[in-house]
Parts: sequence; C-alpha cells; structure tokens
Amino acid sequence: MNNRRDFLKLTSIAGAGLLAGCATRNASAGTGIKMHNRNYTQKFNMSGYAAPKLQTVRVGFIGVGNRGTSAVTRMSKIEGVEIKAICDLRPEKAQAAKRNIANTPHTPDLYTGGENEWKKMCERNDIDLVYIATPWNLHTPMAVFSMEHDKHAAVEVPAAETLEECWQLVETSEKTKKHCMMLENCCYDFFELLTLNMARQGFFGEIVHAEGAYLHDLLDENFSKTQYQGMWRLKDNYKSGNLYPTHGLGPVAQAMDINRGDKMDYLVSVSSNDFMMAAKANELAAKDDFYKEFAGKSFRGNMNVTTIRTSKGKTIMIQHDVTSPRPYSRLHTISGTKAIAQKYPLPARIATNHLNWVTPEEMKVLEEKYQPAIVKKIGEMAKKVGGHGGMDFMMDWRLIDCLRNGLPLDMDVYDAATWSSIKPLSEISVANRSNSIDVPDFTGGSWKTNKQVDLTLSHLK
Repeated sequence: MNNRRDFLKLTSIAGAGLLAGCATRNASAGTGIKMHNRNYTQKFNMSGYAAPKLQTVRVGFIGVGNRGTSAVTRMSKIEGVEIKAICDLRPEKAQAAKRNIANTPHTPDLYTGGENEWKKMCERNDIDLVYIATPWNLHTPMAVFSMEHDKHAAVEVPAAETLEECWQLVETSEKTKKHCMMLENCCYDFFELLTLNMARQGFFGEIVHAEGAYLHDLLDENFSKTQYQGMWRLKDNYKSGNLYPTHGLGPVAQAMDINRGDKMDYLVSVSSNDFMMAAKANELAAKDDFYKEFAGKSFRGNMNVTTIRTSKGKTIMIQHDVTSPRPYSRLHTISGTKAIAQKYPLPARIATNHLNWVTPEEMKVLEEKYQPAIVKKIGEMAKKVGGHGGMDFMMDWRLIDCLRNGLPLDMDVYDAATWSSIKPLSEISVANRSNSIDVPDFTGGSWKTNKQVDLTLSHLK
C-alpha cells in the first residue's frame, strides 16, 4: 500500500470524528492521532535545486481579479521579465490588467471567457513561469498542470487545501524538476527579513518559540457580493480550523529553519464557537434572498489557535481570526535564549532582557547592522512600487532573480506543502477534540541536510 496515501485516508474520515485504517487514537495515553506508515521516498530534492538559468523569464498570469492585477503591474517593472499572457474568466478583468501596463514594452495575449482558457495558456511553449492568483480550490490543479507542461509555478497562498494536494505539488515538482513557489509575501516584509537575518547571525541565540497570526476583520468583505467571485471565500468558512495560516507561519518557519535543519513534528488545534458569521448570514438573508443559501449554515469559529511542536522540541503558535473587530495583526514573534523580537502591536520591538525593549535609537542601530542584502539592493524601489508596503515587489523581484541566475528559491515546494498543510491538519485536530496530529515530512527526510535560505545575494557582488 502507498505509504503517504495511508496517511491521506484520515482526511476523508476525520470530519465525522472517526478514525480507522492506518490511524490510531489513544487520547488517554497522550499519543494523539498517529500514522503507522507515513514515510515518503523522495524522488529528487527540490530544496537547493538550481534550475537552468533563464535570460528572460516569460510569464503568464492566471487570475487578475484581486491580487493578480497588481502582480501584473509589479512584474512589468522588473528587468528580465516578459509578460506573455493574461488569463481570467471575466474578459473585463483581463482587459483591465492589460491596460494597466499599456505604456510598457509588454503586449500580453488575453485568454478569457471560458473555464479552460487557462489550460490553453499553459500549453504554450513560450512561457517559463505561470503566476497563479485564483480562488484557493484552483491553486493546486493549476500549479500541477503548469509544471506538467514544463513551466515553473508561482502560486498564491495557500498553495493547497488538502493533504492530497500537498503531496501532488511535491510529487509533480520532483518529477518535472520545475519549481513550485508559494507566494508568501509576508516573508519579504522588512521586519520579517530583518529578524530572519538576525536569526542567521545568532542574535537570538537558540530560537525556542515563535508566534504568528492572521488577525484581520474580513466579515464585511466575506459577505460582499463583489469581493470574491461566486462567494468562494465565504463558502470556505464552512470549514473549521486555521483556514489561512501561512502569512504568520512562513516568516517564523524560515527563522526556525523548518525543512532545513528542523521539521514540524505534530500539532494541536483549538477553535472557539462561531459568534458572528452565522448571525451575519441570517441577518442578511432576512433582508436579501441572495443570502438565503448561507442562512442556517455552520461556520468556523471566530478564533483558532494552533500550536506546533518541532522535532527539536521547539514550539510555534499560530492564530486565525477574520471576524472579530480587532486591529490587524500578524503577531510576528521570535523568542530565543538571548533575545526576542515582536511586531504587532506596532511599532516593531526587540529586547535582550526582561526589563525593557531597546530604545528607538538602539533599534535604529540594529536595523542598520542587520539590514538584509535584498533590502539594501531594492528596498527603496520596493517602497515606491508598493504592494503591501513593498514586500510584494521584493518577493516578485527575488523570484525572478533566482530564475534568471539559476539559484535555488527562498521558498520551495516543501515549504509550500508544509505551510499549507496546517489548514487541513488543523481541521482534523479540531474535529477530534483538539487531539494532536502528526505533520507529514514532505521532504522525505532531507530536512536533516537541506541548507538554510541564502540571504547574501552573493551572486550580485
């Protein structure tokens, strides 16, 4: 029997609170949910893999309704990029994205009006990279199809919604030797990059704990008739667990060398009841028939807290709340044996003892001393181009930099799978009275020898 598919059996039965086949549960003994056979034999290690250099990266975009539109504009400003095609189900969205770059050398072809137009775009032989910014359920199918048609894939968060999809991404990337990078832009925010570089320099000592979150009041947006086509994001909130873990998880996972010296071992996940979404649905349905399909439905709890333990005995806490009226936060916290850093509430802070945070003057000295090479190189340009304060542009620039220079990606397919897997794994844990559940090793054991993310930009020196 296929070992990793033994593990996947659990996902189809956990929602009913049942455990069978390869899974065992022994809560009284504290063993949680265990998998008998979950070893995976890696076919080819994509971590540290340098694909052949591309003098010009020819890009095709799928999905330009929200994030994809600004991505097209950002990419048009990066040297060595040729935008070959833009695809969206709605003609007006594709046309608008093309108009945004009308005064540039880029003259992309448009694919629109049909559900399978994106496949026609991917089948072209003059595209190197497919940039995917569609609803979540389409991320994996489109990324897999792109790689199978000899393209690298850059896919918005989360890269996958199920464990099966996580494994599909890993297996396809290894088989095709095509990169699959999840577009986790928060890894390229300025303070997150600063703390990652500080971690590399040993500033925090041994990092023992980290925290991340996605606390963002999207109640009105989720119920908007125009924000998400077909109300797809609202419908995703029928599920229970951490539906959007990677913004908070990605940066701290990099700082803790997850998949590159350590790995996630198991997690526990707890959700509150829903105190707002069902009430909102019922309220709107009483006034507008459009919302009747959402009335009487069960929605995920307001707050989910997921705690992850690593193989080296370290911990990560991730929160998710997109309904409560609280200020936006990603709760970026790095806690080590020598120092701690925390962003949110703003301003970001650092401390080297329990008495006080460093002064603004001391903070400025640390920022100058540990400023990463990428910020020195394009930080000011990124702020001007924009995209969540510039982190989107740095992410896109770095992706193109790696592809043009034949460098390993900062975020590989194992990161995409591992970080995305928290969504289905947290659902399983919540459905089983918050019991612990193993996190698959998508690297097939290579996490023990995989190298850290390179922050030096040494190829440009």
